[in-house]
Amino acid sequence: MTRRGASGIRGRLGQLCYSSGLLHPLQRVRAWWQRDLRILAYHRVMPLPDPDTYAFDMELISTPPEEFREQMIRLKRHFRPIRLTDVVAALDAGEALPPDTVAVTFDDGYDDNYHVAAPILAELGVPATFFVSTGHIDTGRPYAYDWLVHMILVTVAPRLVLPELGIDVPLPKERALRRRLAGQVLLRMKWLDALAQTAMTERLEAEWNMPSDYARPFECRPMTWDQVREIEAAGLEIGSHGVHHRMLARLPLDEMEREVRESKATLDRELAQPSILMSYPVGGDRAYNDAVISATRHAGFQLACSYVCGTNPEPSENRYALNRLPVESNMGPGWFAAMLALPQLMSYPTAAHETNGPQVQPCSP
Repeated sequence: MTRRGASGIRGRLGQLCYSSGLLHPLQRVRAWWQRDLRILAYHRVMPLPDPDTYAFDMELISTPPEEFREQMIRLKRHFRPIRLTDVVAALDAGEALPPDTVAVTFDDGYDDNYHVAAPILAELGVPATFFVSTGHIDTGRPYAYDWLVHMILVTVAPRLVLPELGIDVPLPKERALRRRLAGQVLLRMKWLDALAQTAMTERLEAEWNMPSDYARPFECRPMTWDQVREIEAAGLEIGSHGVHHRMLARLPLDEMEREVRESKATLDRELAQPSILMSYPVGGDRAYNDAVISATRHAGFQLACSYVCGTNPEPSENRYALNRLPVESNMGPGWFAAMLALPQLMSYPTAAHETNGPQVQPCSP
């Protein structure tokens, strides 16, 4: 497979440091003066499809399998992979984390997590946490944002009319132009409240006769409960990603609290271990707030992740809004290695890539 480098200064500088052999010495120097928790954030691990024929969101593919394996080998060789439950235990005991600790996380619960990522992690002995949206595991329905992209990519409708967003445009024939349009829709709709987002998507499903209720697309399906239980039995951790993958801070208060409670109740019922870990769906700074953090704590979760880019120098201070480092499919091996070693300089500057379109925001230290 041809290696994919990264465009821009981060990719070029990361590759230069990687090729020169400077990264490991720089990492050791950094570890002397900063012991911050790094948390990697993935979505999907799968072979990169042809964007001209693939009918779902390319932006959710974090890395292909062979590169994921190399990333985990590097992680195990040069860092200290850690379980998030071990982070909780250290925080509860008031203990400092060792230098160069890194946690691996996945959001959503796509079935390639089971078929591709989990076997690689188990083989290499790297711990990880899979945050799943319980309603999608229950029903097998595709995730709403990905389904919206799919509808825009394949509909035969002549126009895209979304008065909620002030959009009324002809739908181009070219797949690449439709992808760009879908990305704009996803970015804009995050300013709507969560119920309005759902209503808009369901209206399009009805108008275009593309109901997600009965869709079971192979390319866009969640894990089953049997698969989730199997990866838990293999020693990997399962956490909550809500019930319906809705932006919690954009829900009415009672609905938000119910979503948090029910996601934990379902995980506790279906799995062997009690659920104490949460990842806020979408996860950018508009996706959670003090009320969401309070509901998460009161429901019994003991740690939660955002999707704001950065590391965690004092994780005890933000244990309910931990920053993460998104892994993107355009990262070559040099950029990935440099991001791990020097995250403040090299991490991807996106606050909420779960919005299926990057929102540029400076990384937190």
